[in-house]
This record gives sequence, structure tokens and C-alpha cells, in this order.
Amino acid sequence: MAGKTSLLYVKMPLATTPVYDTAAMQNDAGGISGLKAGLVPPDDCASMGQLRQAIDALDTRLVVLLAIRQAYIERAAVLKLGRDQVRDLARIEDVVAKVLMAANEAGLSAAIAEPVWRTLIEASITHEFEIFDKIRG
Repeated sequence: MAGKTSLLYVKMPLATTPVYDTAAMQNDAGGISGLKAGLVPPDDCASMGQLRQAIDALDTRLVVLLAIRQAYIERAAVLKLGRDQVRDLARIEDVVAKVLMAANEAGLSAAIAEPVWRTLIEASITHEFEIFDKIRG
């Protein structure tokens, strides 16, 4: 194994530590209904201020979920043995297909869901490459 680095001796970067128990996530255990908990339904918003407050609350919850997703991406960079495994075209299409099914069930437009997830996936791949290279560099 000359020239090869054992993963047991690779210095690991500090992983992202998402905060699972923030106030933004406290009601998320109930799926969609949990995500809606504490929010005024859109049709009941009487002002733009109230509507924007609800959108801001949802954005905070989305950020927390994305931080959790990022931690899984970082773990993938540790588990993958080769740089060529970071971009997996079949997996990308599988993720997008699953997201589109979930979007349909949730009432999210595919015209929003697909480009958002493809952008998220590309940014995640870029981040995963950075982590992969850092731990093996």
C-alpha cells in the first residue's frame, strides 16, 4: 500500500453540526402539518407584513433543514472512497424524480421544485468535492 493513505489516519475537518432542536424545527415532527404549525394560513394573512413574517419563519425552517442535509453531504465525502464517486448522475436523477413526486403530493410546482433541487444538488456536489479534497489532501 505504498503511497496510499489509510482513512484511519486522515485528519478530519470539523463537520457541520446542524442544530436539530432549534425553535424553527420544534414542530416539524408532524410532517407537513408540523411545518405549518404556528403559521397563519396564506389565505388568512390580512397584510403583507403578516405574510412576510410567515415566509420568514418558513425560510428559517428551510435553512435548518438544509444545514442538516449538508451534514449528510459532508458524511458522504468521508464514506466515498474515490473522487469519481462524488458526482453520481444516476443518483442525481433518482433524487430529482423523488423530489418531483413529493412536490406533486405537496402541491409544489415542478417548475419551482426541479430547478431548486438541481441547483441544491450542484452546490452540494461542489461542497462535497471541497470536503473530499480537504480530508484526503
